[in-house]
Amino acid sequence: MVLRIVDVKNVQLDVEKFRKARITLSEDIIKKTSTIIASVEKSGDRALLKYTQEFEGVELKSLRVSEDEIRSAFKKVTSMQLRSIHAMRQRLIKSESDLLDHLSNIESRFDQLKVTRLLRPVESVGCYVPGGKARYPSTLLMCCTPANVAGVKRLVVLTPPQKDGSIDPLTLVAADICRVREIYKLGGAQGIAALAFGTKSIKKVDKIVGPGGIFVTAAKTIVSNKVAIDMVAGPTELLIFADSKSNPRLVALDLISQSEHSNDTLCGMVTTSRHMAIRVKEEINELIRSKEGVQRRDIVTESLKENGFVAVCKRESDAIEFINEFAPEHLEVMTVNASSVVKKIRSAGLILIGEYTPSAASDYCLGSNHVLPTLGFAKSRAALSVLDFLKMISCIELDRGGLEKIESCVKEITTAEGLFNHYKAVEGRFLR
Repeated sequence: MVLRIVDVKNVQLDVEKFRKARITLSEDIIKKTSTIIASVEKSGDRALLKYTQEFEGVELKSLRVSEDEIRSAFKKVTSMQLRSIHAMRQRLIKSESDLLDHLSNIESRFDQLKVTRLLRPVESVGCYVPGGKARYPSTLLMCCTPANVAGVKRLVVLTPPQKDGSIDPLTLVAADICRVREIYKLGGAQGIAALAFGTKSIKKVDKIVGPGGIFVTAAKTIVSNKVAIDMVAGPTELLIFADSKSNPRLVALDLISQSEHSNDTLCGMVTTSRHMAIRVKEEINELIRSKEGVQRRDIVTESLKENGFVAVCKRESDAIEFINEFAPEHLEVMTVNASSVVKKIRSAGLILIGEYTPSAASDYCLGSNHVLPTLGFAKSRAALSVLDFLKMISCIELDRGGLEKIESCVKEITTAEGLFNHYKAVEGRFLR
Protein backbone atom coordinates (compact mmCIF):
# COMPACT_ATOMS: atom_id res chain seq x y z
CA MET A 1 0.00 0.00 0.00
CA VAL A 2 1.32 3.47 -0.89
CA LEU A 3 0.40 7.08 -0.22
CA ARG A 4 -0.22 7.94 3.43
CA ILE A 5 -3.22 10.08 4.35
CA VAL A 6 -2.65 12.74 7.00
CA ASP A 7 -5.06 15.20 8.60
CA VAL A 8 -3.48 18.66 8.57
CA LYS A 9 -3.54 20.25 12.01
CA ASN A 10 -0.65 22.71 11.83
CA VAL A 11 0.15 23.80 8.27
CA GLN A 12 3.74 24.90 8.83
CA LEU A 13 4.74 21.87 10.90
CA ASP A 14 2.98 19.42 8.60
CA VAL A 15 4.60 20.89 5.49
CA GLU A 16 8.01 20.42 7.11
CA LYS A 17 7.16 16.78 7.83
CA PHE A 18 6.16 16.16 4.23
CA ARG A 19 9.36 17.84 3.08
CA LYS A 20 11.54 15.36 4.96
CA ALA A 21 12.80 14.28 1.53
CA ARG A 22 14.30 17.77 1.09
CA ILE A 23 17.79 17.48 -0.32
CA THR A 24 20.55 17.78 2.27
CA LEU A 25 24.12 18.61 1.35
CA SER A 26 25.88 16.69 4.11
CA GLU A 27 29.40 17.51 5.24
CA ASP A 28 30.60 14.35 3.52
CA ILE A 29 29.06 15.35 0.16
CA ILE A 30 30.45 18.88 0.43
CA LYS A 31 33.90 17.52 1.29
CA LYS A 32 33.96 15.04 -1.59
CA THR A 33 32.65 17.66 -4.03
CA SER A 34 35.18 20.24 -2.88
CA THR A 35 38.00 17.74 -3.44
CA ILE A 36 36.82 17.11 -7.00
CA ILE A 37 36.51 20.83 -7.73
CA ALA A 38 39.99 21.56 -6.35
CA SER A 39 41.47 18.76 -8.45
CA VAL A 40 39.88 20.10 -11.65
CA GLU A 41 41.01 23.65 -10.83
CA LYS A 42 44.57 22.37 -10.39
CA SER A 43 44.88 19.64 -13.04
CA GLY A 44 42.31 20.66 -15.64
CA ASP A 45 41.60 18.19 -18.45
CA ARG A 46 43.68 15.45 -16.83
CA ALA A 47 41.37 15.49 -13.81
CA LEU A 48 38.28 15.57 -16.04
CA LEU A 49 39.37 12.46 -17.94
CA LYS A 50 40.30 10.68 -14.70
CA TYR A 51 36.93 11.38 -13.06
CA THR A 52 35.04 10.41 -16.23
CA GLN A 53 36.73 7.02 -16.15
CA GLU A 54 36.22 6.67 -12.39
CA PHE A 55 32.57 7.76 -12.17
CA GLU A 56 31.19 6.97 -15.63
CA GLY A 57 33.30 3.92 -16.39
CA VAL A 58 34.36 5.43 -19.72
CA GLU A 59 37.89 6.05 -20.94
CA LEU A 60 37.87 9.00 -23.33
CA LYS A 61 40.62 10.50 -25.45
CA SER A 62 38.66 13.66 -26.15
CA LEU A 63 35.89 15.31 -24.15
CA ARG A 64 34.41 17.31 -27.00
CA VAL A 65 31.72 15.86 -29.24
CA SER A 66 32.90 15.94 -32.84
CA GLU A 67 31.02 17.22 -35.88
CA ASP A 68 31.00 13.67 -37.25
CA GLU A 69 29.20 12.47 -34.11
CA ILE A 70 26.58 15.18 -34.53
CA ARG A 71 26.03 14.35 -38.21
CA SER A 72 25.77 10.67 -37.31
CA ALA A 73 23.20 11.45 -34.60
CA PHE A 74 20.75 12.82 -37.19
CA LYS A 75 20.79 9.43 -38.93
CA LYS A 76 19.81 7.67 -35.69
CA VAL A 77 16.65 9.61 -34.85
CA THR A 78 13.25 9.21 -36.44
CA SER A 79 11.44 11.86 -38.45
CA MET A 80 8.71 11.95 -35.78
CA GLN A 81 11.29 12.57 -33.06
CA LEU A 82 12.79 15.36 -35.11
CA ARG A 83 9.38 16.97 -35.68
CA SER A 84 8.61 16.71 -31.98
CA ILE A 85 11.86 18.45 -31.05
CA HIS A 86 11.08 21.29 -33.48
CA ALA A 87 7.50 21.57 -32.18
CA MET A 88 8.65 21.80 -28.56
CA ARG A 89 11.26 24.38 -29.45
CA GLN A 90 8.84 26.56 -31.45
CA ARG A 91 6.41 26.72 -28.53
CA LEU A 92 9.20 27.69 -26.18
CA ILE A 93 10.45 30.34 -28.60
CA LYS A 94 6.94 31.81 -28.84
CA SER A 95 6.36 32.08 -25.08
CA GLU A 96 9.88 33.36 -24.33
CA SER A 97 9.82 35.89 -27.19
CA ASP A 98 6.47 37.27 -26.02
CA LEU A 99 7.92 37.76 -22.55
CA LEU A 100 11.01 39.48 -23.92
CA ASP A 101 8.93 41.78 -26.14
CA HIS A 102 6.96 43.02 -23.13
CA LEU A 103 10.19 43.86 -21.27
CA SER A 104 11.95 45.66 -24.09
CA ASN A 105 12.08 49.42 -24.64
CA ILE A 106 11.27 50.37 -21.04
CA GLU A 107 11.82 54.09 -20.46
CA SER A 108 10.87 56.37 -17.56
CA ARG A 109 10.81 60.20 -17.69
CA PHE A 110 10.27 62.52 -14.72
CA ASP A 111 11.83 65.72 -13.28
CA GLN A 112 14.07 66.27 -16.32
CA LEU A 113 15.39 62.73 -15.83
CA LYS A 114 15.40 59.88 -18.33
CA VAL A 115 15.94 56.30 -17.21
CA THR A 116 16.24 53.64 -19.89
CA ARG A 117 16.46 49.94 -19.06
CA LEU A 118 18.77 48.15 -21.46
CA LEU A 119 18.54 44.37 -21.77
CA ARG A 120 21.80 42.63 -22.62
CA PRO A 121 22.41 38.88 -22.87
CA VAL A 122 24.85 37.03 -20.66
CA GLU A 123 27.90 36.45 -22.87
CA SER A 124 28.51 32.75 -22.16
CA VAL A 125 26.37 30.07 -20.50
CA GLY A 126 27.02 26.47 -19.57
CA CYS A 127 23.99 24.15 -19.68
CA TYR A 128 24.18 20.94 -17.67
CA VAL A 129 22.01 18.15 -19.09
CA PRO A 130 21.70 14.92 -17.08
CA GLY A 131 22.72 11.85 -19.06
CA GLY A 132 24.54 8.56 -18.58
CA LYS A 133 21.77 5.99 -18.03
CA ALA A 134 19.06 8.56 -18.83
CA ARG A 135 18.34 10.73 -21.86
CA TYR A 136 16.97 14.25 -21.54
CA PRO A 137 16.85 16.07 -24.88
CA SER A 138 13.84 17.94 -23.45
CA THR A 139 16.00 19.42 -20.68
CA LEU A 140 18.52 20.59 -23.26
CA LEU A 141 15.73 22.40 -25.11
CA MET A 142 14.47 23.96 -21.87
CA CYS A 143 17.93 25.31 -21.04
CA CYS A 144 19.16 26.34 -24.47
CA THR A 145 16.05 27.75 -26.16
CA PRO A 146 15.53 30.67 -23.72
CA ALA A 147 19.26 31.38 -24.07
CA ASN A 148 18.83 31.52 -27.86
CA VAL A 149 15.94 33.96 -27.49
CA ALA A 150 17.98 36.12 -25.12
CA GLY A 151 20.84 36.26 -27.63
CA VAL A 152 23.53 34.40 -25.67
CA LYS A 153 26.58 34.23 -27.95
CA ARG A 154 28.34 31.19 -26.49
CA LEU A 155 26.37 28.16 -25.33
CA VAL A 156 28.18 25.17 -23.86
CA VAL A 157 26.44 21.86 -23.12
CA LEU A 158 27.79 19.24 -20.74
CA THR A 159 26.20 15.81 -20.48
CA PRO A 160 27.62 12.54 -19.12
CA PRO A 161 28.54 9.88 -21.70
CA GLN A 162 26.90 6.49 -22.00
CA LYS A 163 28.93 3.36 -21.26
CA ASP A 164 30.18 3.17 -24.85
CA GLY A 165 31.44 6.76 -24.69
CA SER A 166 28.67 8.16 -26.87
CA ILE A 167 25.97 10.75 -26.20
CA ASP A 168 22.27 10.06 -26.75
CA PRO A 169 21.62 10.92 -30.44
CA LEU A 170 18.40 12.85 -29.80
CA THR A 171 20.19 15.03 -27.25
CA LEU A 172 22.90 15.82 -29.82
CA VAL A 173 20.26 16.62 -32.43
CA ALA A 174 18.47 18.95 -29.99
CA ALA A 175 21.76 20.70 -29.24
CA ASP A 176 22.49 21.23 -32.91
CA ILE A 177 19.00 22.62 -33.51
CA CYS A 178 19.61 25.05 -30.61
CA ARG A 179 22.82 26.20 -32.35
CA VAL A 180 25.11 24.82 -29.63
CA ARG A 181 28.64 24.58 -30.99
CA GLU A 182 30.35 23.19 -27.90
CA ILE A 183 29.16 19.87 -26.49
CA TYR A 184 31.26 17.91 -24.01
CA LYS A 185 31.02 14.33 -22.72
CA LEU A 186 31.24 15.33 -19.12
CA GLY A 187 29.10 15.21 -16.02
CA GLY A 188 29.07 15.50 -12.24
CA ALA A 189 30.89 17.93 -9.99
CA GLN A 190 33.91 17.79 -12.31
CA GLY A 191 31.82 19.19 -15.16
CA ILE A 192 30.54 22.07 -13.06
CA ALA A 193 34.12 22.82 -11.97
CA ALA A 194 35.26 22.92 -15.60
CA LEU A 195 32.54 25.45 -16.45
CA ALA A 196 33.37 27.58 -13.42
CA PHE A 197 37.18 27.66 -13.68
CA GLY A 198 37.93 26.59 -17.23
CA THR A 199 40.50 24.09 -18.54
CA LYS A 200 42.62 23.80 -21.65
CA SER A 201 39.68 22.22 -23.52
CA ILE A 202 36.77 24.10 -21.95
CA LYS A 203 36.76 27.85 -21.56
CA LYS A 204 34.96 29.03 -18.42
CA VAL A 205 31.46 30.51 -18.65
CA ASP A 206 29.66 33.41 -17.01
CA LYS A 207 26.65 31.39 -15.80
CA ILE A 208 25.71 27.75 -15.21
CA VAL A 209 22.14 26.46 -15.59
CA GLY A 210 20.40 23.09 -15.60
CA PRO A 211 19.41 20.35 -13.14
CA GLY A 212 21.51 17.45 -11.92
CA GLY A 213 22.11 14.98 -9.11
CA ILE A 214 23.22 15.77 -5.60
CA PHE A 215 26.91 16.20 -6.52
CA VAL A 216 26.01 18.59 -9.34
CA THR A 217 23.84 20.55 -6.90
CA ALA A 218 26.65 20.61 -4.34
CA ALA A 219 29.15 21.74 -6.97
CA LYS A 220 26.91 24.54 -8.22
CA THR A 221 26.47 25.72 -4.65
CA ILE A 222 30.23 25.71 -3.99
CA VAL A 223 31.23 27.55 -7.20
CA SER A 224 28.41 30.11 -6.94
CA ASN A 225 30.88 32.61 -5.46
CA LYS A 226 32.87 32.38 -8.70
CA VAL A 227 30.17 32.07 -11.35
CA ALA A 228 26.45 32.78 -11.47
CA ILE A 229 24.04 29.82 -11.23
CA ASP A 230 20.34 29.51 -11.93
CA MET A 231 19.09 27.71 -8.81
CA VAL A 232 19.76 24.93 -6.32
CA ALA A 233 17.71 22.00 -7.63
CA GLY A 234 16.25 19.12 -5.68
CA PRO A 235 14.05 16.13 -6.54
CA THR A 236 10.92 16.59 -8.68
CA GLU A 237 7.80 17.80 -6.84
CA LEU A 238 4.10 17.67 -7.68
CA LEU A 239 1.21 18.85 -5.52
CA ILE A 240 -2.39 18.39 -6.71
CA PHE A 241 -5.31 20.31 -5.20
CA ALA A 242 -8.41 18.16 -5.64
CA ASP A 243 -11.96 18.38 -4.29
CA SER A 244 -14.87 15.96 -4.03
CA LYS A 245 -15.71 16.46 -7.73
CA SER A 246 -12.22 15.70 -9.07
CA ASN A 247 -11.49 12.61 -11.13
CA PRO A 248 -9.50 10.26 -8.82
CA ARG A 249 -8.08 8.25 -11.72
CA LEU A 250 -6.56 11.37 -13.30
CA VAL A 251 -5.10 12.47 -9.97
CA ALA A 252 -3.58 9.00 -9.52
CA LEU A 253 -2.12 8.97 -13.03
CA ASP A 254 -0.51 12.38 -12.54
CA LEU A 255 1.03 11.44 -9.19
CA ILE A 256 2.43 8.28 -10.74
CA SER A 257 3.77 10.16 -13.78
CA GLN A 258 5.97 12.47 -11.70
CA SER A 259 7.00 9.81 -9.19
CA GLU A 260 8.64 7.77 -11.97
CA HIS A 261 11.50 10.29 -12.21
CA SER A 262 13.33 8.78 -9.23
CA ASN A 263 12.69 7.23 -5.85
CA ASP A 264 13.16 10.55 -4.05
CA THR A 265 10.49 12.56 -5.87
CA LEU A 266 7.95 14.34 -3.67
CA CYS A 267 4.40 13.88 -4.95
CA GLY A 268 1.24 14.54 -3.01
CA MET A 269 -2.33 15.78 -2.99
CA VAL A 270 -4.08 18.34 -0.80
CA THR A 271 -7.86 18.17 -0.43
CA THR A 272 -10.78 18.95 1.83
CA SER A 273 -12.43 15.62 1.00
CA ARG A 274 -11.34 12.52 2.93
CA HIS A 275 -13.47 10.45 0.58
CA MET A 276 -11.43 11.73 -2.38
CA ALA A 277 -8.21 10.97 -0.50
CA ILE A 278 -9.28 7.34 -0.06
CA ARG A 279 -10.40 6.99 -3.68
CA VAL A 280 -7.10 8.35 -5.03
CA LYS A 281 -5.13 5.98 -2.81
CA GLU A 282 -7.24 3.07 -4.06
CA GLU A 283 -6.71 4.11 -7.69
CA ILE A 284 -2.93 4.24 -7.24
CA ASN A 285 -2.83 0.83 -5.58
CA GLU A 286 -5.00 -0.62 -8.34
CA LEU A 287 -2.78 0.81 -11.07
CA ILE A 288 0.39 -0.43 -9.41
CA ARG A 289 -1.03 -3.93 -8.97
CA SER A 290 -2.29 -4.17 -12.55
CA LYS A 291 -0.09 -5.74 -15.21
CA GLU A 292 -0.29 -2.87 -17.70
CA GLY A 293 -1.07 0.07 -15.38
CA VAL A 294 2.41 1.28 -14.39
CA GLN A 295 5.83 1.21 -16.02
CA ARG A 296 8.97 1.66 -13.89
CA ARG A 297 6.90 0.10 -11.10
CA ASP A 298 9.76 -0.27 -8.59
CA ILE A 299 10.70 3.41 -8.76
CA VAL A 300 7.07 4.57 -8.60
CA THR A 301 6.24 2.33 -5.67
CA GLU A 302 9.27 3.30 -3.61
CA SER A 303 8.82 7.00 -4.34
CA LEU A 304 5.15 7.10 -3.35
CA LYS A 305 5.64 4.80 -0.38
CA GLU A 306 8.53 6.82 1.07
CA ASN A 307 7.50 10.35 0.10
CA GLY A 308 3.93 10.35 -1.26
CA PHE A 309 1.10 11.82 0.78
CA VAL A 310 -2.43 13.15 0.87
CA ALA A 311 -2.95 16.17 3.12
CA VAL A 312 -6.58 16.47 4.25
CA CYS A 313 -7.56 19.99 5.34
CA LYS A 314 -10.75 21.08 7.08
CA ARG A 315 -11.35 24.15 4.93
CA GLU A 316 -10.36 25.40 1.50
CA SER A 317 -8.54 28.33 3.10
CA ASP A 318 -6.37 25.84 5.01
CA ALA A 319 -5.61 23.96 1.79
CA ILE A 320 -4.54 27.18 0.07
CA GLU A 321 -2.36 28.09 3.06
CA PHE A 322 -0.81 24.61 2.81
CA ILE A 323 -0.08 25.12 -0.90
CA ASN A 324 1.57 28.49 -0.36
CA GLU A 325 3.68 27.18 2.50
CA PHE A 326 4.67 24.08 0.52
CA ALA A 327 5.52 26.20 -2.56
CA PRO A 328 5.56 23.20 -4.94
CA GLU A 329 7.53 22.89 -8.15
CA HIS A 330 4.38 21.80 -10.03
CA LEU A 331 0.90 22.61 -8.78
CA GLU A 332 -2.18 21.13 -10.44
CA VAL A 333 -5.51 22.70 -9.49
CA MET A 334 -8.26 20.23 -10.35
CA THR A 335 -11.11 21.73 -8.34
CA VAL A 336 -14.49 23.00 -9.54
CA ASN A 337 -13.57 26.58 -8.66
CA ALA A 338 -10.02 26.40 -10.03
CA SER A 339 -9.95 30.00 -11.34
CA SER A 340 -10.78 31.53 -7.96
CA VAL A 341 -8.26 29.24 -6.22
CA VAL A 342 -5.44 30.26 -8.56
CA LYS A 343 -5.92 33.93 -7.64
CA LYS A 344 -4.97 33.04 -4.07
CA ILE A 345 -1.81 31.10 -4.90
CA ARG A 346 1.33 33.09 -4.09
CA SER A 347 4.03 30.43 -4.33
CA ALA A 348 4.36 27.74 -6.99
CA GLY A 349 6.89 27.08 -9.72
CA LEU A 350 4.16 26.30 -12.24
CA ILE A 351 0.35 26.28 -11.92
CA LEU A 352 -1.61 23.89 -14.13
CA ILE A 353 -5.37 24.43 -14.25
CA GLY A 354 -8.04 21.82 -14.92
CA GLU A 355 -8.19 18.16 -15.94
CA TYR A 356 -6.60 18.67 -19.34
CA THR A 357 -3.39 20.39 -18.20
CA PRO A 358 -1.30 17.60 -16.66
CA SER A 359 2.24 18.19 -15.44
CA ALA A 360 3.34 15.42 -17.83
CA ALA A 361 2.39 17.65 -20.76
CA SER A 362 4.02 20.75 -19.27
CA ASP A 363 7.30 18.86 -19.09
CA TYR A 364 7.39 18.87 -22.88
CA CYS A 365 4.96 20.67 -25.13
CA LEU A 366 3.09 23.55 -23.46
CA GLY A 367 5.66 26.27 -24.09
CA SER A 368 6.48 26.36 -20.37
CA ASN A 369 9.90 25.51 -18.96
CA HIS A 370 10.34 22.35 -16.90
CA VAL A 371 13.46 23.62 -15.12
CA LEU A 372 11.55 24.81 -12.06
CA PRO A 373 12.29 25.79 -8.45
CA THR A 374 12.08 22.96 -5.94
CA LEU A 375 12.76 22.64 -2.20
CA GLY A 376 10.35 25.49 -1.44
CA PHE A 377 12.33 28.00 -3.51
CA ALA A 378 9.18 28.79 -5.48
CA LYS A 379 8.62 31.30 -2.66
CA SER A 380 11.42 33.42 -4.08
CA ARG A 381 12.07 32.54 -7.73
CA ALA A 382 10.37 31.39 -10.91
CA ALA A 383 11.02 28.84 -13.64
CA LEU A 384 14.05 29.13 -15.87
CA SER A 385 13.25 31.64 -18.61
CA VAL A 386 14.74 34.17 -20.96
CA LEU A 387 15.17 36.41 -17.89
CA ASP A 388 17.88 34.08 -16.55
CA PHE A 389 20.01 34.80 -19.60
CA LEU A 390 19.64 38.57 -19.54
CA LYS A 391 21.06 41.37 -17.44
CA MET A 392 19.29 44.68 -17.10
CA ILE A 393 21.46 47.78 -17.32
CA SER A 394 20.00 51.13 -16.26
CA CYS A 395 21.02 54.01 -18.50
CA ILE A 396 20.38 57.41 -16.85
CA GLU A 397 20.53 60.91 -18.32
CA LEU A 398 20.00 64.10 -16.28
CA ASP A 399 20.38 67.77 -17.21
CA ARG A 400 21.49 70.70 -15.01
CA GLY A 401 17.96 71.59 -14.00
CA GLY A 402 17.21 68.04 -12.98
CA LEU A 403 20.36 67.86 -10.84
CA GLU A 404 19.46 71.14 -9.16
CA LYS A 405 16.14 69.67 -8.07
CA ILE A 406 17.79 66.87 -6.12
CA GLU A 407 20.87 68.75 -4.81
CA SER A 408 19.40 69.42 -1.36
CA CYS A 409 18.25 65.81 -1.04
CA VAL A 410 21.73 64.52 -1.90
CA LYS A 411 23.27 66.95 0.61
CA GLU A 412 21.05 65.78 3.47
CA ILE A 413 21.57 62.08 2.93
CA THR A 414 25.32 62.23 2.20
CA THR A 415 25.85 64.37 5.31
CA ALA A 416 23.83 61.92 7.40
CA GLU A 417 25.95 59.04 6.12
CA GLY A 418 29.20 60.94 6.52
CA LEU A 419 30.09 60.65 2.83
CA PHE A 420 30.84 64.32 2.29
CA ASN A 421 32.76 63.90 -0.97
CA HIS A 422 29.63 62.52 -2.58
CA TYR A 423 27.93 65.86 -2.09
CA LYS A 424 31.01 67.79 -3.24
CA ALA A 425 30.86 65.88 -6.55
CA VAL A 426 27.30 67.20 -7.02
CA GLU A 427 27.95 70.70 -5.66
CA GLY A 428 31.03 71.11 -7.88
CA ARG A 429 28.86 71.14 -10.97
CA PHE A 430 27.29 74.42 -9.88
CA LEU A 431 30.50 76.21 -8.76
CA ARG A 432 32.08 76.47 -12.16
